[in-house]
Amino acid sequence: MKNKLSALFGYIALLGVSACSTPYIQPDAPIKEVPFTQVHFNDNFWSPRIEINRTVSIPSAFGECEKNGRFDNFAIAGGLKKGEHRGDFSFDDTDPYKIIEGASYSLAAHYDKKLDAYLDSVITLIAAAQEPDGYLTTCVTNKCYRLSGWWGRSRWEKINSHELYNCGHMYEAAVAHFQATGKRSFLDVAIKNADLICKVFGPNEDQKHVPSGHPIVEMALTKLYKVTADKKYLDLARYFVEETGRGTDGHRLNAYSQDHQPILEQDEIVGHAVRAGYLYSGVADVASLTNDTAYFHALSRVWDNMASKKLYITGGIGSRAQGEGFGPNYELNNQTAYCETCASIANVYWNHRMFLATGDAKYYDVVERALYNGVISGVSLSGDKFFYDNSLESMGQHERQRWFGCACCPGNITRFMASVPHYAYATQGNDIYVNLYVQGDAQLETAGSKVKLAQTTSYPWDGKISVTVIPESKQEFALRFRIPGWAQDMPVPTDLYSFTDKSPAYTIRVNGKSVKEPLIDGYATIQRTWKANDVVEIDLPMPVRRVRANDQVEDDKGKLAIERGPIMFCLEGKDQADSTVFNKFIPDGTMMEASYEKELLNGVIVLTGTAKQVSIDGTVKEVPFKAIPYSTWNNRGADQMAVWIPESASYARATPKPTIASQARTLMIQSPIQKDAPVSAAIETWAWGVNDQWEPKRSSDISKPYHYWWLRNGTEETLAYSFDKPQLVSNVQVYWLDFDHYDGDFRVPQSWKLYYKAGNSWKEVENLNEYAVNKDCYNNLDFKPVKTNGLKIAAQLQSGKSGGVIEWKVN
Repeated sequence: MKNKLSALFGYIALLGVSACSTPYIQPDAPIKEVPFTQVHFNDNFWSPRIEINRTVSIPSAFGECEKNGRFDNFAIAGGLKKGEHRGDFSFDDTDPYKIIEGASYSLAAHYDKKLDAYLDSVITLIAAAQEPDGYLTTCVTNKCYRLSGWWGRSRWEKINSHELYNCGHMYEAAVAHFQATGKRSFLDVAIKNADLICKVFGPNEDQKHVPSGHPIVEMALTKLYKVTADKKYLDLARYFVEETGRGTDGHRLNAYSQDHQPILEQDEIVGHAVRAGYLYSGVADVASLTNDTAYFHALSRVWDNMASKKLYITGGIGSRAQGEGFGPNYELNNQTAYCETCASIANVYWNHRMFLATGDAKYYDVVERALYNGVISGVSLSGDKFFYDNSLESMGQHERQRWFGCACCPGNITRFMASVPHYAYATQGNDIYVNLYVQGDAQLETAGSKVKLAQTTSYPWDGKISVTVIPESKQEFALRFRIPGWAQDMPVPTDLYSFTDKSPAYTIRVNGKSVKEPLIDGYATIQRTWKANDVVEIDLPMPVRRVRANDQVEDDKGKLAIERGPIMFCLEGKDQADSTVFNKFIPDGTMMEASYEKELLNGVIVLTGTAKQVSIDGTVKEVPFKAIPYSTWNNRGADQMAVWIPESASYARATPKPTIASQARTLMIQSPIQKDAPVSAAIETWAWGVNDQWEPKRSSDISKPYHYWWLRNGTEETLAYSFDKPQLVSNVQVYWLDFDHYDGDFRVPQSWKLYYKAGNSWKEVENLNEYAVNKDCYNNLDFKPVKTNGLKIAAQLQSGKSGGVIEWKVN
């Protein structure tokens, strides 16, 4: 497929080659992945993280599965245990599957007899839960009807049931276990299940005509096809791809399920971010295995939209918590960024496959950006705490957790971290791609030989790389070294971000002699007859650089990010003298010193310099600052943090003085508003965002925290303040939320009332003007003064619409 695509897109291998150079002719062969078991890291960046994943993250995640009933559900389904099905989601089965996959990768690289036996015991439980015809989803087998909102009352009833999502993760885990151990115990379970879904789903009259609902089964089926050579698995993967967005059986099309439009018609990435990354990975697999250039055309269009309008500088994707997905073009808000850990991993999967299909380094520029920033920010340095979402700015409200009710991210981290060496190299015919720079050894098998590569480098802290080449025998081939976009004045391969200065020139030497090799698709391509112990030295200078976002990214206006090599930096409150981030600005051109601190955050490069700090009275003074790698923030407790730093005083935010509202506790009180109803009858839950003193620009401004009543439509909803001591109040100002969302719009309420706490009752205030529900402004309500411990808004939402509050002031 590589050569077909190259011809189709007008690929010219001579690009950048001088007239007197021997033109590089790309092999007429597919680009092949290199098994991670053939790549061994021994650096001080990835090796410790992979070892912590093996010794801490995987055992910790298995322990949480034991504690939270994930294994019990399989035992109950298999009749080995009696009890009630546990968990809140129909896809909880995937948690053990993902951890098994990671544990299998770990086992292949570092054999552990105890872990091997543990996996055998877990797989025995899973096999016991499988029904005679191959079906396997425990909440359905266990008839857990409290979760019927997900799956219904019978098999395959709902498109968003996650049954096929469970299947997909099971196949990926089973293939990994088989490849790591040679045992068929789990693979046979997967094959039996796959044979069932091949009968149930497909184009024939007696089959179900639906896509997968939550993609992953597409790329999982292609993996199963590669292991078994059974073409029906590839055919079914292709069917699910083709059925996407068709609505053949009349079901409602929906972006949340990545089922909004046929893939061949798509040109914008929308909907659920993880599902999008998984779906497009599966499409790329199917397109490559079937030589389908039409699907790759569509993938290229969607990728261009993602990389030019919806990609965070950290490599994260998905701006909105609502629906865990994408907003409109250029919506890249920082404090409310969702950037789910799983979405960053899915972004790596997708871009890796795009590279395999094209050989273009631009896809690996995105892989590297996600790897060093957006993915590893999702796990603590200790390996046992995780971020679900990865914001690029925080007031201290973000904190890693040991586990989640919806625990997709911890398991995903365990399987991904164990496989990072997989992404370092690739081969094409006799040629070798070097995609990542990591100290260690690789034993590579090309079409005609075996070649050992030994990298020596301190990357990503230093851009000096030495690669010793040891072919099995003297041989001519090309070594293709990726020159990262950040070393060529392109943070990403689009105009979404740009550096404010020019990059110093990189250099390449072979056996001590400088060479100037052509850049072909982003790779310095050195073609020669290689002999044992030839040495290639690459020097990628790593000055501290400032990054500017495209002018259409509103939340980044007047701000610059800080990058050194592939690493994004941030300011964290822990490192600032006043523990505050938002009151500082760092003009472009500010000198910064990079130094390595061995004892900080397991050893990191830190940046230091002088910033300017604004006070509430408007005065500005110089203060020292320290910046740390973004991926390491929140390892010393919750605190303020920002990736995008103002470059002038007008964009900095002086710390505001406390107000009645800012010092209040914010609660959602879930009870009907009834006059004289006792306060003790209410159910209170924590709310967030409406008293943070960030001023909204409009009712659709969701760049800073706000409160919303998710999935509540046309109902009466409440929001309350609780004061530590009685306050005399006579006015409130409410800024209503109003914006569009693919899974349900948010609108200003139809009407609202304000209540105050009077002893054990809520009483409506005596308002002196009308209750207003205007957009894009504060809605002012004056009322007769009351002394109270609390206020409560009761908002009647518009029919069929949700709603919320951005900011609520009290005077």
